[in-house]
Amino acid sequence: MASTSPNVVWHPSEFDREERWTKIGARGVTIWFTGFSGSGKSTVAVQVERLLLESGKPTYLLDGDNLRMGLNGDLGFSAEDRDENVRRVSEVARLFADAGVVSLVPLVSPYRAARDRAREIHQAADLPFVECFISTPLAVCESRDPKGLYKKARAGELTGMTGIDDPYEPPLNPELVLDTTTGTPVDLAQQVIDFINQ
Repeated sequence: MASTSPNVVWHPSEFDREERWTKIGARGVTIWFTGFSGSGKSTVAVQVERLLLESGKPTYLLDGDNLRMGLNGDLGFSAEDRDENVRRVSEVARLFADAGVVSLVPLVSPYRAARDRAREIHQAADLPFVECFISTPLAVCESRDPKGLYKKARAGELTGMTGIDDPYEPPLNPELVLDTTTGTPVDLAQQVIDFINQ
């Protein structure tokens, strides 16, 4: 897809980013949680959201499943659709971060190139992007199987399941690596918050 539509011009706000962030007393960032289905991405992200909101920091959870109920409801799970899913979510996350919100994105996002493009979208806008790899092993994720997807994939009722018949490309240099088998969601969420507060 083209990066911009034809015949459009960016309309600036009355406030530049630093003025906006100063007025609201917060700085935007996108935290991109990636890993297998059932790894604990959303569970950790929800705890990060709770802790940040309780401390008065604006934040918003852009959960992959939630976005597929609206913005990305027209997308399937082909490689092309997954890439488009990541692109759309990246653009939304960038807007939230620009507004001074901590944008939390728990999304399987299995392909490295698509996640790299998400980072590039933020870098082009001079916005911080934190890739958080939830490295929970596939066997653990499959034993949890919160949505029953692994069971369906093993039974041949579902194709294109990441980790079963579709690849997952782990990040090469993520800013954070968390394993939900070695810490509670709250402990792991605090690690994320400590990192962005450095």
